[in-house]
Amino acid sequence: MDRVSVGMAAFLAVSAAAATAAYAQKDAAQEGIEAYREALQDGNPAELYEATGEELWKTPAGPKKASLEQCDLGLGPGVVKGAYARLPRHFKDTDRVQDLESRLLTCMETLQGKDPKPYVEAAFTAPPKEEMNALAAYISGQSKDDPIAVTPKHPKEQAMYELGKRMFYYQGGPYDFSCATCHGQEGTRIRLQDLPYIPGPKGAAAGWSSWPAYRVSAGQMWSMQWRLNDCFRQQRFPEPVYTSDATIALSMFMAANASGATMKTPGIKR
Repeated sequence: MDRVSVGMAAFLAVSAAAATAAYAQKDAAQEGIEAYREALQDGNPAELYEATGEELWKTPAGPKKASLEQCDLGLGPGVVKGAYARLPRHFKDTDRVQDLESRLLTCMETLQGKDPKPYVEAAFTAPPKEEMNALAAYISGQSKDDPIAVTPKHPKEQAMYELGKRMFYYQGGPYDFSCATCHGQEGTRIRLQDLPYIPGPKGAAAGWSSWPAYRVSAGQMWSMQWRLNDCFRQQRFPEPVYTSDATIALSMFMAANASGATMKTPGIKR
C-alpha cells in the first residue's frame, strides 16, 4: 500500500470514528430530550385552565345573561365532545370557515350579546384573551384521544386550505422567512425543540394535535391562535388580527394534513 493510500485509509478511519461519536452524542441528547418531555406530562397545569373554561362555558354572561351551552361548534348546539377534532370547518350560519376561537366569538356575540371587539384587540395576556385561552383548553380537552377529522369538502374549506398552503410557503419580512423555513424539511431542530415537517401527516400531527398547550417556560396557556401569532412575530412579519382568515387558513392547512391522527389536547410544552 503506497503512502497516499495509507493516508486516505487513516483519514477515513478517523472520519468514521468522529461520525460514530457524533451520532452517539446525538442519540444521547435525543434520549435526554425525550426524558424531559416525558417528565413534563406528569401533572399538566392545563387541567386548571380546563376547569376555568368549563365554568366560563356554563356560566350566564353578557347583556343577554346567557351561557355558551347552546353554542354550535359544528356537531349541534351544545355538543362539545369531539367538536375540536373537526375544526376548522365551514358553518352555514356565518358562511365562513371558522376555527374554535372565531366560532366562540360568534357564539358570544349571538348568544350572550357580547361585543367581539375587546376580545380581538386585547393582548394575549389580558383578561379577555385569558377567557378565550381557558375556553380553548376546555373544549379541546373534550376531543382528547379522538381522531382528527378535518377533510376540506366545502368549496370554502378547499379555498381556505389552498390559502393556508400558499401562506405556509410565502417568504417575506426582513429575514425573508416563511413557515417552511422552519417547518418545510424533515429532521430539523432548534435547541431542544424538534421542528415538525408540517406538509407531511406525521409532522402536521405533531404540530397540530397537542395545541392548545401549557407553556412551562412562560407559565401560560397558549391557544393555537396565540401560537400562530408568535410564529408571525418570530418571522418579523406584521402580527395577524386575532381570528383572521390568515390564521384560520394556516390552521386548516395543518389540521387537514394531520387528519386521522389522534388529538392530544391540551398539551404541555417546554
